[in-house]
Amino acid sequence: MQMAWDQRYAQRVKRIQGSAIRELLKVTEMPGTISLAGGLPAAEIFPIEKIAAVTQRILEKNGGQALQYGLTEGYTPLRELLADRLQQEGINAGPDNILITTGSQQGLDLLGKIMIDAGDPLLTESPTYMGALQACNPYEPAYVPVRSDEEGIVTDELEAALQANPKFIYALPNFQNPTGITFTLERRQKLIEIASRHGVPIVEDDPYSQLRFEGEPLPSLLKLENERQKGEGHTDQPYQGNVIQLNTFSKVLTPGLRLGWVVAQADVIRKLVLAKQGADLHTATFNQMIAYEIARDGFLEEHVPLIRQTYRERRDIMLAALEENFPDNVRWTRPQGGMFLWVTLPEGVDAALLLKDALEYRIAFVPGEAFHPCGGGANTMRLSFSNAKPEQIDEGIRRLGRLLHAKLARA
Repeated sequence: MQMAWDQRYAQRVKRIQGSAIRELLKVTEMPGTISLAGGLPAAEIFPIEKIAAVTQRILEKNGGQALQYGLTEGYTPLRELLADRLQQEGINAGPDNILITTGSQQGLDLLGKIMIDAGDPLLTESPTYMGALQACNPYEPAYVPVRSDEEGIVTDELEAALQANPKFIYALPNFQNPTGITFTLERRQKLIEIASRHGVPIVEDDPYSQLRFEGEPLPSLLKLENERQKGEGHTDQPYQGNVIQLNTFSKVLTPGLRLGWVVAQADVIRKLVLAKQGADLHTATFNQMIAYEIARDGFLEEHVPLIRQTYRERRDIMLAALEENFPDNVRWTRPQGGMFLWVTLPEGVDAALLLKDALEYRIAFVPGEAFHPCGGGANTMRLSFSNAKPEQIDEGIRRLGRLLHAKLARA
């Protein structure tokens, strides 16, 4: 008798959807295809020799520990290092405020697991990070989208949205994925103030803040929340604020190590630890030790400027190519850092249909509709400039421009 598997799956499986980006990666392996789709770091600047040397040293000196089970909370020296860096920023965080995760994507999944019941409202920007929607969808939230503009989430619309009493607000304030937009300081401060007044936590996803190559750095939501906490007289207490921050080594070291971390008040960390124990027991000890050894000797401070320089050059090439090749009635963002920019096509142009034609031109991008939690955005697309070589960016935008001119002329 053949098993009827559809009758065996949990109901939540119906809400699990594949990543449009992951599916595109299969297509972009075709010879001659230029991908401006996946948000992949530039592999040619991975610090391979440094990682190889550190790996050998760890195996020679601490091989037994590196290959053994470890604490669910994470490798203690790495947590202490991350806590020290937060303290240097003036944030009252200790190791008990930090959980090491298998990529920051796992942090999103664990937060969904401990915070979202079926039907719970969840406030997000629109558009927002597709991976966050994928992580939360199995827990069946009811999304409450709030519009973003060139200054970030539109805080004037937050009061009305918060009447739904969402479990938390999910936000990417720095070089947002997918739009590349950065919240202004005023928007950050207003977001903190409004969320605090309503008693709603904020989940700050912050993978790109170190990739700023233009303009002045802005304080994280975590830092602003810590200052608010101090203003209420909690000057000497460990961090107990309403902001939960997710971060990662994927963008400044290498994504293959799958290392991220969560910063939150200690009680939240304890609940996340319990959820993580049931997921994978702990993040790979060996990988954590590699990241610790590399981070503690100041190498990242030397390496990150190379990443910024590489991405700035590629962003500039993409912006110049867009200006030269795209029709006049197409608009795009101009990010000051990160890995992405956002293109808005004329109303009525479906980016998903455009992609089918683009693949025949051997050029790939990500249609924007998948980034909208409640639909919409059919006339938008995300372009990534981080992974393609300069000549590929120039040629890829030229191909897309020819296709768009032809499409709009026929329309």
